[in-house]
Amino acid sequence: MLIVTPSIIAALVAVTQGLPIGTNLALLQVLWALVSGQLLKSRGALFPALQAIGLSPPGVRRAWAALHYGSWQIDELLAAWQDYGQEQLGWVVHRYEGYRPKAIDLTAFWRPRLQNGVSKHYHSVAGKALPAIVLGLVGWVGQLGSQRLLLPTAIIRVDPDDPSEKRLQEKVLRQVAATLEDDEVAVLDAGFKLAELQAAGLTTYVVRLAKNFSARRNLPVGYQGRGRPPEYGDPVRPLARSYRGKRIAATPPDWTTEWEEDQDRMIRVEVWEGLVLNDQKADPDNQTLRVMAFHDPRYGEPLLVGVSLPLQPVSVLSIYRDRWPVEGPPLVAKQMLGAHRQFVSAPESCQRLPELSLLAGSILALLAASLPAIPTGFWDRHPQPTPGRLRRALLGLPFPETCPLPARFRVKRSVTDHLPTGFLARRRLKEAA
Repeated sequence: MLIVTPSIIAALVAVTQGLPIGTNLALLQVLWALVSGQLLKSRGALFPALQAIGLSPPGVRRAWAALHYGSWQIDELLAAWQDYGQEQLGWVVHRYEGYRPKAIDLTAFWRPRLQNGVSKHYHSVAGKALPAIVLGLVGWVGQLGSQRLLLPTAIIRVDPDDPSEKRLQEKVLRQVAATLEDDEVAVLDAGFKLAELQAAGLTTYVVRLAKNFSARRNLPVGYQGRGRPPEYGDPVRPLARSYRGKRIAATPPDWTTEWEEDQDRMIRVEVWEGLVLNDQKADPDNQTLRVMAFHDPRYGEPLLVGVSLPLQPVSVLSIYRDRWPVEGPPLVAKQMLGAHRQFVSAPESCQRLPELSLLAGSILALLAASLPAIPTGFWDRHPQPTPGRLRRALLGLPFPETCPLPARFRVKRSVTDHLPTGFLARRRLKEAA
């Protein structure tokens, strides 16, 4: 047994201890199979992965049953993991001018042969959208040791009646807008559009904008004395661009500032205030935003960001940088734990296994940051506390039966003597007319 095994089991027990008896033990074993990377060895097959951790055939069936139709939801597991991560591991949320960044993104588990209940997501290698199980991932961003990590707060499924990705984006934005607290700010990439954010009622956000983004002032153009009085404001183009061979100049910023990020590296920021969308008429009741263009000498193109709060540019840049940890759990789950390939076909299992995989990715990343770094071999003289090293150490290990578990973690011995067996158990009676 590894020296870190009791700490890992303690974390998994904390996540599953609130589940019903029997389900908690079975789901604990499923999570151990995930965090130990058994899906890599079984190439995404669940039954061989469960058998590889030392479960007997009845134990494998019980674990599969807990995953398939056990009485649990991912939200209660995430809530237990949030408490454990903050109280036991020492994860601390980031704050900028009193606001906590809440990163939002969509992630996909590719299922090219799945027929029902599947959405589509763009695949950069294929160059087109492919069938996939798409989930919305929402979480706080904070610090654990020297690493910046995401603590998931919600994993959102597609709508069964409309499994399209666009519908999922709307659902994610509405749920975030309804649950966002006063001291939280949503952080989003350019895949989410400003019009969608405002339509969902999201009022505190930092979102990346497209290079050709344009907006209008929230003040109507001055009346020239002829014709109908103007209803729209002057157009604002933060970045210059070309259209049909003609160069369109950028609109001068309202104000600029700069600061020294590192030695011999200055970041310059251009800011435009009081903007609305192009199709919005000038109105004092409009929800306005600020647009900031960050010019960093390390990059060839500036970073264009839309902000709905009166924050300083240095805080806005730090908040947007905190969007990137939302890519961590999907990366760990799919590439390090082997969940990029999944062989389950029941509609509920197709959703639950990706949800558990994302949770397992977050668990592995936070535990790796809090536990002593495990070297890969004698050549690894300065190991870093990364999830990849921890997974390599766990790969191939059976479920630690010697670790003491709470009394509630046991197999539920249900009485089945009164149930029919054999042919009678399979026979379906006709419904009474």
